[in-house]
Amino acid sequence: MKKYVKRILWVLAGLLFIPITYLAIYFPPAMSGMTAKMTCSCVYVMGRSVESVREKELQVFPGLSMAGIQIGSDSSITARILWSNGKAIYRKGLGCTLLAERSEEEVRNQKLVLPNAPAVDQDTIAWPQGNLLQTDSPHVNDSVINNILDSAFINDPEKPLNTLGIVVVYNGQIIGEQYAEGFSSKSKLMGWSMGKSITSALVGVLVREGKLNVIEFAPVPEWQNDDRKNIRIENLLQATSGLNWEEGYFNPRAQFHSMFTYSDDKGRYAASQKLKNPPGTVFQYSSGTTNILSKIVRQTVGDTAYYKLLYEKLFHKIGMMSALIEPDASGTFVGSSYAYATARDWARFGLLYLNDGYWIDGRILPEGWVEYSTTPSSAAPRGEYGAQWWLNAGEKNNVANRIYPNLPVDAFWAAGFEEQYVMVIPSKNLVIVRLGISHNGFPFEKMVASIIRALPD
Repeated sequence: MKKYVKRILWVLAGLLFIPITYLAIYFPPAMSGMTAKMTCSCVYVMGRSVESVREKELQVFPGLSMAGIQIGSDSSITARILWSNGKAIYRKGLGCTLLAERSEEEVRNQKLVLPNAPAVDQDTIAWPQGNLLQTDSPHVNDSVINNILDSAFINDPEKPLNTLGIVVVYNGQIIGEQYAEGFSSKSKLMGWSMGKSITSALVGVLVREGKLNVIEFAPVPEWQNDDRKNIRIENLLQATSGLNWEEGYFNPRAQFHSMFTYSDDKGRYAASQKLKNPPGTVFQYSSGTTNILSKIVRQTVGDTAYYKLLYEKLFHKIGMMSALIEPDASGTFVGSSYAYATARDWARFGLLYLNDGYWIDGRILPEGWVEYSTTPSSAAPRGEYGAQWWLNAGEKNNVANRIYPNLPVDAFWAAGFEEQYVMVIPSKNLVIVRLGISHNGFPFEKMVASIIRALPD
């Protein structure tokens, strides 16, 4: 009997040894790199302390908050986990970039020239172009809205919501706005994958200018001699490229981490993946395909125009003066994930889409682009995805089978890791922005439904 017990114990030990060894080899490089990059952006872009990052962002994974973090005199952050170091550098106006393949000197010497923001005082200009708000909200019960927002900031010790900011825009005006202690309407906040929707908007700008056509094959040089040449720009927008991809945030060997940790050129890495399915047939959410789009935008307009395009043709046009997207070490904007803006600026982006791509006195996006972006891909089983926007359209023959059954079917939203949202509901003339660091989830549907019920009939 003892012999059998020993054998069982040895088998169990072997089974434990394999995953522990796997994590010991692959976990430290991926997590030290992401820790360095995330901390760098929080400190230098958002203006926060390392301690606050440990208390919030780094609680997402057990042991991550114990990382050794060093602030460099050269505006950098180095993070150490076990045997692995990761380093991210800050460059003024550009944000933070994780070093992987290139030397720090090479990256710091890059000439990425961004346009200056217009010399305007937004605090003297009416919303939405500026920050002067109406003093009251006619026909809206402010106290009810405020109570709803109050509940979104409750931090139960067991399950803290960690909401940082919320903005509610109804009929074009802000009717509710609230921030966590230490944050304000001037605070730049992470959007994570909400950057995907911004990248889609950039593609829309080039479509309007006649420089891109979504039904054309994606102009990726590496694909011209194999079946990947049949991938269209539309397939990249709708996450139906067919490329092999795992968006595994907690798998250190997933393509997601290989791209973000080990590659200086995110778009090139994503484009190097093999074809797994015929283009247009399978929906696979992918940060990789978004970064291919960002690289296509760059090669389409050239570097001089590329660094101006995002700001002069989009951000500055609609008053998003705080917004930035960080570049990778090759100089291409990481359009999938590294976007930052104040909550009000995120709300401006939502308003642009609520208004069909039109802003005050001019069209930013081509006519019909919002409709195109919010039309479900035929490969999305629940009608849940369009052109880099999440949708509430529902299953084709069963609309009740949708992501948020208690919200209108015309709702669409940009979404990011840790429960970031810019939701647009055209039938209610409503835009809701929610930003936070929510490891335990956030009752977004419940909050939005409560806000809708509080609006005039």
